[in-house]
Amino acid sequence: MTVQAEVIVVGGGMVGAALACALGHGGIDTLLLDRRSPEREWDEGQRDIRVSALTKASQAILECIGAWSGIVQRGAAPYKDMRVWDGRSEGYLHFDCADTVFTELGHIVENRITVAALWDVLDSLPTVQCITPAEIEGMDLTENGRRLRLTDGRCFKAPLVIAADGRESALRSMAGIGVTGWPYQQDGLVATVQTEFEHQATAWQRFLEEGPLAFLPLFDGQCSIVWTLSTHTAQRYLALPDDEFLRLLQQASGGILGDMLKIGPRAAFPLKFQFADRYTDAHFALAGDAAHAMHPLAGQGANAGLLDAAALAEAIIVTKRDGRPLAGKQYLRQYERWRKGDNLMMMMSMDLINKTYAVDSPIFAKLRSFGMNRINHTAALKDYLNRHAMGLRDDLPCLAKGDIFW
Repeated sequence: MTVQAEVIVVGGGMVGAALACALGHGGIDTLLLDRRSPEREWDEGQRDIRVSALTKASQAILECIGAWSGIVQRGAAPYKDMRVWDGRSEGYLHFDCADTVFTELGHIVENRITVAALWDVLDSLPTVQCITPAEIEGMDLTENGRRLRLTDGRCFKAPLVIAADGRESALRSMAGIGVTGWPYQQDGLVATVQTEFEHQATAWQRFLEEGPLAFLPLFDGQCSIVWTLSTHTAQRYLALPDDEFLRLLQQASGGILGDMLKIGPRAAFPLKFQFADRYTDAHFALAGDAAHAMHPLAGQGANAGLLDAAALAEAIIVTKRDGRPLAGKQYLRQYERWRKGDNLMMMMSMDLINKTYAVDSPIFAKLRSFGMNRINHTAALKDYLNRHAMGLRDDLPCLAKGDIFW
C-alpha cells in the first residue's frame, strides 16, 4: 500500500520542520519523514553544544508559523552587540542594536530548542503527518510525482518531494544532483563554557591565525564557543584535558571575558564550501544544507536554510491557491532563481572573509585593519552590513517580513 500526500518533506531538522509547519498552515497535505523523532525534554542543566544565531528575518518566520513562543519559553538569548576584532592587528568592528530600531540584533538558540518548538507546532497541524522512524531505501520517478521506498517496505508518494536531509543528503544523490565545492581543511570546534566575566548579551569574535573564535551568549549566562581550527589542531584540542584546553582557550580569547572557568563536552565538525549544481528536478527540490553548506564564521547557515523554507513554502502554497498543479515545474524554477543567487552570494562572502583573514602577512594585516576600522567609522556602510547580517534585505519571502499570506 502506498500512502499519498501533496508534498513529502524528508528531514525533520530546523529547515524541514519549519517548511512542514508553513505548508501545514497553508493547507497543504504534508508528510514529514525522519529517521527519528527529536528530543523535546531534557535535564535542566544539560546544554546542546550546537547553537544558531537566529536573525530578525528568521525570528519573523518562526513567529509566523507559531514556533517562536515555544523557543522563548525553552530559552533564547538575545544579543544586543557584536564585537569583532583581528587578533593580529588593530582592526575592530562594533555593531550595536542601539543603531537600529530593534532591541536586539538577533538571538542565540540551541538547535534542539528550535527543533523541539517546531515539532510542537507540527503536533497541532491536522494537515501534517510526521513519520518516524523512516529510513529511505530508494526514490522512483513516477508519471505525476515521486515515490519513496522505505527499508521496512512502506511506500509514500507525492507530486513533490523535498530533501531537507542535510549536507550529505541521500535524496540529493538519489535524484542524481551533483555538488560543487571543497573542504576547508578546517573544523569547527564547539562547546559550552563558563567565563569569569558576564557575556553582556554580546557576541564576541576574534580572528586568529587558523580561523575565528566566537563566544556566543546563552540564556543561562554561559557562552557557546565556535572555534575554527585546522582539522589537525581541532582533533588535538579535543583530546586535551579540560584544564589545558581552558588555558589555550583563554589565551586565544585575549582575556576579553576573563578566566575560562569550566568547559562542557567538546565536539568538532568538518567545514565545507559546497553547493548543489541545481536546487530542483522533476517533482523534486532541495532546501537548507542539502542545497548549500557555508563557512560558519557569520552564523548564516541556519538562517539561509530558513529563508529557503519560507520561499519554497510560499511558492507551493501560492501555486495551489492559484489552481495550478504541484506536479508542475514553473514554480520550482522560480524558487531556485529566488534562493540560489542569494545563497551563493552569502557563501562567497563568507569564503572571501575566511581566506582574507588566513593570509599571514604584516602588510596584509595592516590593510585588514584599515578596512575594518574604516567600516566601523562609516555609518552608512556599517548600517548596510548590520541590516544584511540581520536578514533585513530585499526580496525576502513573505514570512521573513512577518506577512502571513495563507
